[in-house]
Amino acid sequence: MTQDARVIVALDFDNVEQANQLVEQLEPSACKLKVGKEMFTLFGPEFVKSLINKGFDVFLDLKFHDIPNTVAKACKAAAEMGVWMVNVHASGGAEMMRKAKQAIESSSHPQTKLIAVTVLTSMDQDQLNDVVPGVTPAEQVAKLAALTSDSGLDGVVCSAKEAVMLRESLPESFLLVTPGIRPAGADVGDQKRVMTPVDAIEAGVSYLVMGRPITQADDPLAALQAVNQSLA
Repeated sequence: MTQDARVIVALDFDNVEQANQLVEQLEPSACKLKVGKEMFTLFGPEFVKSLINKGFDVFLDLKFHDIPNTVAKACKAAAEMGVWMVNVHASGGAEMMRKAKQAIESSSHPQTKLIAVTVLTSMDQDQLNDVVPGVTPAEQVAKLAALTSDSGLDGVVCSAKEAVMLRESLPESFLLVTPGIRPAGADVGDQKRVMTPVDAIEAGVSYLVMGRPITQADDPLAALQAVNQSLA
């Protein structure tokens, strides 16, 4: 097992017992965990802390987007909780991102990583036209990823399809965190832009966010280990 697990398992549950049953089947050395808006709203910081106490790196996926001061305070609070990574929306702008990063650096857990969402992976060209007319998803991703890097953040959330493009222009250390990852032959669900784990890593992705292919597998740990072995 590599020291830094590349797979982030998305915990998308409305039942804390079911979530904990899954977590008990996983290993901190084999994966990181992602807690999103639904679970955080239902179960709060204590649930996140319980995962950290079990030894897991936790990505708190709340996609903060507000005035700079508010986002900075929220990111600092997340860092104080001890999470491995938190995120904001890059469309909040450079000042918002810079202040959020500075707030984390001034916290008791300054190593918390801060990344930004560029274009949601559920958005296709038609949906993006409603928001930013005349721009392709790839162009919008490139613009916001460059802004994120210039603002001093650690990386972005992006589609694996955009990773090759971003790797050409951004530093090697800049993290690319990618949802919409599905093992070959798996159901794509509600994601519009998807890729297999091996293809994504070869494209330059740093971390793979995977939910249902692992969480709804008959044997979640076996499904996770199969992905890890394919990457090895």
